[in-house]
Amino acid sequence: MDKKLNVCLLNDSFPPVIDGVSNCVLNYAEIIQRRYGNAIVAVPKYPGAVDKYPYDVVRYPSIDTTRSIGYRTGIPYWPSAIRELVKRDIDIIHSHCPFVSTLTARMLRSYLNIPIVLTYHTKFDIDIKNAVALGFLRSAAIKFIVSNIEACDEVWVVSEGAGENLRSLGYTGKYTVVRNGVDFPRGGAEPGAVEAVGSEYGLEAGTPVFLYVGRMMWYKNIRLILEGLRLAKAEGAPFKMLFVGSGADLEDIRRLTAQLGLDSDCVFTGAVSDREKLRALFTRADLFVFPSTFDTSGLVVREAAACGLPSVLVRGSGAAEGVVHRRHGLLIEENAPALADALIWATRNPALVREMGQKAMEEIYCSWEDAVSSAVNRYPAVMEAYGQTHRRSALYHDRSVYRLVRDIETAFEKLRIYHSRQNGPQRLRRLRLRKSSKK
Repeated sequence: MDKKLNVCLLNDSFPPVIDGVSNCVLNYAEIIQRRYGNAIVAVPKYPGAVDKYPYDVVRYPSIDTTRSIGYRTGIPYWPSAIRELVKRDIDIIHSHCPFVSTLTARMLRSYLNIPIVLTYHTKFDIDIKNAVALGFLRSAAIKFIVSNIEACDEVWVVSEGAGENLRSLGYTGKYTVVRNGVDFPRGGAEPGAVEAVGSEYGLEAGTPVFLYVGRMMWYKNIRLILEGLRLAKAEGAPFKMLFVGSGADLEDIRRLTAQLGLDSDCVFTGAVSDREKLRALFTRADLFVFPSTFDTSGLVVREAAACGLPSVLVRGSGAAEGVVHRRHGLLIEENAPALADALIWATRNPALVREMGQKAMEEIYCSWEDAVSSAVNRYPAVMEAYGQTHRRSALYHDRSVYRLVRDIETAFEKLRIYHSRQNGPQRLRRLRLRKSSKK
């Protein structure tokens, strides 16, 4: 496109948090800044975070919710952050998360009268289920998400599976599939880098290497990986399994690994932020093990493909979209024996595994350059449609934002009443005990 754009990108996670969506925002920002105009990124503050990027990053205060959801939660409507963003000559807002980021986007739209695009990346109902124990709060949280999504001017999903999940939450509006890309070029890492990671993690020549990259959370089906590995080991399959990533369930995962007798077969590297090192790990591995049914598109599957690494995936999952069985990878049913069979087959057919990796690199790879180009070329249509349907006034009032705030306040009031009912009798008993002890 000819006109330079100023695009405000918002997300609830951003470095130092490393996950698929934060990586997506990083690539959008870098490519927009380099090729299409200016990127302004608005994200929650993190203690000690240093933002040395070729584009502007505006941080707003946050609270620590890493234990429950894996990243900090920003505080929306922060006046200084809103004022800072309003000063920018922003043409379009692009939110990558339907939580606080989209609340902030809506507030920004109410001042600037410009459209919001939302990309729906992941199954947020599972995040909510894991983070929120009480049913009425889960319902309020899902209502909050759907209201935020419905308030956006155009909704994108990263896969058909993501769209189906969005429908299951109660969303009835339109959406468009706009797929993500990967920032690895086609082809493996440099031999020296591959040799270095092999030496660092004790990867012996001749021993098949399996790799997982992602959050260390049970909902990523890591229990299934461990149970599949145990069965494969019992059948005599040789392997070394690398788990790359961090997360709230890491210690529990390590304990189960020990209980299953897999300590000597598994390496937990922690999060790897160095992209070239991660690329070297993908290049060194023989099979990418990713049986997650949580992920809607599985960026890591495409990263693996970029390096010529085939994947083992659950048939019908979002991560498996576009992957043909025994052409780009191995598709299995969602159970440990099926995974074990795939791993054993891979150890016995290394040449066929390498051939699948080559096909994956040739046929399912998509670069971020192409993905962002497709998105940016769609922005003008979104802006034009918004201009035709909204009256251009000095101040665009999104009254539903305030209704949504009232819904959140109501949910928290219910939570306060619930806790007072649960703790009230306990406090009364403690008071009685104190009085009786004084006597």
